[in-house]
Amino acid sequence: MSTDTQTYSIHNQRDAIGEYADIMGYDIVATYEDPGRSGLNIEGRPGLQRLLSDIESGNADFETVVVYDVSRWGRFQNIDESASYEYRCQVAGVRIEFCAEQFANDGTIGSDVLKAIKRSMAAELSRMLSAKVFLGQRRVVKMGFCGGGLAGYGLRRLLVDESGEPKFILKRRQYKGLGSDRVVLVPGPPEEIAVVRWIFSQFVKGKSRIEIVRALNKRGVLTEMGRTWTSNTVHTVLTNERYIGNIVWNRKSEKLHGKRARNPPSAWVRAEEACEPILDRKVFLRARAVADARTPLSNEQMLADLSNLLAERGKLSEHIINSAPGCVSVSTYQARFGSLYAVYKLVGFDPPPNYGWFDINDQLHRRRREIIEDLVASIGLAGGVARYDPETKLVSINDEFTVAAWIARCHPKRFGYPHWAYSQERLPEADISVLIRMYPDNVSVRDYLIGPTYQVQRRTTMLTANNHAGVDAFLFQSMDPLVELSRRVRLKGPALS
Repeated sequence: MSTDTQTYSIHNQRDAIGEYADIMGYDIVATYEDPGRSGLNIEGRPGLQRLLSDIESGNADFETVVVYDVSRWGRFQNIDESASYEYRCQVAGVRIEFCAEQFANDGTIGSDVLKAIKRSMAAELSRMLSAKVFLGQRRVVKMGFCGGGLAGYGLRRLLVDESGEPKFILKRRQYKGLGSDRVVLVPGPPEEIAVVRWIFSQFVKGKSRIEIVRALNKRGVLTEMGRTWTSNTVHTVLTNERYIGNIVWNRKSEKLHGKRARNPPSAWVRAEEACEPILDRKVFLRARAVADARTPLSNEQMLADLSNLLAERGKLSEHIINSAPGCVSVSTYQARFGSLYAVYKLVGFDPPPNYGWFDINDQLHRRRREIIEDLVASIGLAGGVARYDPETKLVSINDEFTVAAWIARCHPKRFGYPHWAYSQERLPEADISVLIRMYPDNVSVRDYLIGPTYQVQRRTTMLTANNHAGVDAFLFQSMDPLVELSRRVRLKGPALS
């Protein structure tokens, strides 16, 4: 179940399964539960993962698994995924029975058809609920209430009741407890408001983000997270419309536990004059105009400059590009087009045959560093402390444990099936090891193998698309398990002292 208030409570399911077992003459020897979990993907289902692992490893001392109904097996958006997990149990000699369904899961045509329909209905219900929740959140934002997330530097979240009467200011990691309550944004401490206005005034006067960062850190000013300022945090302030009273929601979305994606401006939900402004609108628009004026060259102009350099020199290399006064740096080309190899193809230059391989390596190294930086930032937002040491290549989290992250390129096999090879010797010694598996384009991340180092190094050094449960149990779609672990360690720390 995903919430404690559902009809499908753990207790209701357990009672129904117990009655079914009595009727069938079964002895219940083990129970696998996923309380407070969504059934959209297996990454968030430790109970189901443990069940599959026990069955496929031969540790299961049972021959039947009783599930309340088809939806409790999972609301997987691809019904074939649900079928695949049941098939893995059947291959291992364990059958699945649904005690609340009106059909016997006996493999007959009628049973298979009804089961496929039920799986589709379970998946569709999740999609319908997702759409309804989105519409509800959209309406709340349109009414001028906060749609979630941090308030922002210089602002605070005020909890109000259903009649709009103020209750109290919510502190960090505090949330409303009643569904009828709402959250509105209000001005924060005067000293923070003064810092916000100072940042805008300096930027309008021509100061760069880096210069503003250095000045703030030199003065000892900290962000709302209690951390030093960075170029990204200054950029967040300069682009936050909440300072002029506007609330913008749905810039990014992660529907049905899918990949987090940026939405086009046409999909954003806006509420004008929803909260009290702390900055003059003219100053905000002036800062936006200054930022637009500092926008770098267009893609066409950058490629034209590089084509002219190729015609002049007859070849291209990192040294030639960085030395040319009429071209931007190699790092700028890589950031804009993804890789230098892609830029070479766009301007018609054929690099050495092995250049593509090394270019992908450089690209993967940059992607790995980006993922580590995102992990450090996410842990910071969760209230933890994470530091990356480029010498040891380890991430220290809350000074409690270390994480080593490595990246594996995707290699297609002879018949097109992908595999991922990695060297255990290259993984630094750490408490937890992370192997980042890429898609065949070696640009997008497929998943993350996250587990204790001693467990990961015991596994095979060659991973395929489908491995045994002992490996797949450690596969996740994001680094969220590490973020959650850092939060638990952080919360547990004071109790230990």
